[in-house]
Amino acid sequence: MAASSEAFVRGVQLRHLRCLVAVAQERHLARAAERLALSQPAVSKTLAELEGLAGARLVERGSAGRRGIQGFTAAGEHLLAHALRVLEALDASAEAVMPSSGARPQRLRIGALPSVAPSLLPPALAALRERLPTLQVQVQTGANAPLLDALRAGDLDLVAGRMSDPQLMTGLTFELLYTEPLAIVARPGHPLAGGSPSVQDVLRHPLVVYGEGTIPRHHTESFLSGLGLRLPAHVTQTLDLSVARALLVRSDAIWFTPIGAAWDDLASGHLVRLAIDTAGTEEPVGLLLRSDAEPSAARQTLIALLREAGADQSRVARR
Repeated sequence: MAASSEAFVRGVQLRHLRCLVAVAQERHLARAAERLALSQPAVSKTLAELEGLAGARLVERGSAGRRGIQGFTAAGEHLLAHALRVLEALDASAEAVMPSSGARPQRLRIGALPSVAPSLLPPALAALRERLPTLQVQVQTGANAPLLDALRAGDLDLVAGRMSDPQLMTGLTFELLYTEPLAIVARPGHPLAGGSPSVQDVLRHPLVVYGEGTIPRHHTESFLSGLGLRLPAHVTQTLDLSVARALLVRSDAIWFTPIGAAWDDLASGHLVRLAIDTAGTEEPVGLLLRSDAEPSAARQTLIALLREAGADQSRVARR
C-alpha cells in the first residue's frame, strides 16, 4: 500500500477514526459493528479504507472468519492514540459550543486486577466519594492484558495493575505504588495451619491458583521451579476471589495468591497464612495511564488517593 500524508489528511474522515477506536475497544469486528450501529461488512470496508489511506496495515485480524482481532500493528497503535485525541477534542468542543445541552455527569472508569482491587481500591474510592459526591465511578476487573488493551483504546481512564511486555506498554506509563509477595493461604484449622509445613506438604493438597498467563500464576510456577518442584495438573484455576475464598473455607484446598488479595480475610482470621517463606516472589503493583490522555481533576484526585492507599498497602505487605 502506498500513501502520502497529504492524501491521508484529505481523505480521512471521522467515521474512519470512530471505526478504528471501536475496533480497538471491542477487539472484534462484529462487536465493533454493533457498537457503531453498522453491518460487519461496513466496518471491514471502513477499516480497509483507513489502511489504504495510511499506507500500512493497522490491525492484525484473527483466524476465525477474520472477525476477531489479534492486536494492532505499531502503525495502528500510533494512529489509535491520535484518533482518541481527535475524538476527545471533538467531544470537548461540542460541550464548549453547546452549553445549553446541559453538562454531562463526570465519569471515571477504573480498571483493576482482581488480586489488587480488594485491598487498594475501597479506601481510595470511599475518600473519592466524599470529595466528589456526584462523580460516576465504574470499576472493571480482569486480567492484566485485557485491562491494558482497554486503557490504550480509551475505554478506561486508569488501571491499577502491573507492568507488562514492552509491546503491551506502548503509549502507557507506569508508576510503582508497592510490591507484594505471594502468600500460601488456607482455612483456620487446616491440617497444615499452625505448624511448619514444607512446600511438598502443600502440593499434596488441592490447590487454587490464578489462571495461565497471569503474573501471579507465573510467580507461583517460578517459586515452585526454584525448589525443583512443579505445579500439579489437577489444580483449580480462577481469577474470582470469592470463589477461591469459598473453596478454602469449605475444604482443605490451599491458595497461592498475592497477599493483598487475601489481606482482609487474614486480618479477620477467616483465612490463615501458612508458615512458608515466599521471599523472592514480590510483584510490583502500580498505576498505568495513557501517556497522551488529557488530565482531569477527578482522575488526579483518585491518583493521589491511590498513592496514599498504596503506601498503606506497602506497610501491610512488609508485615
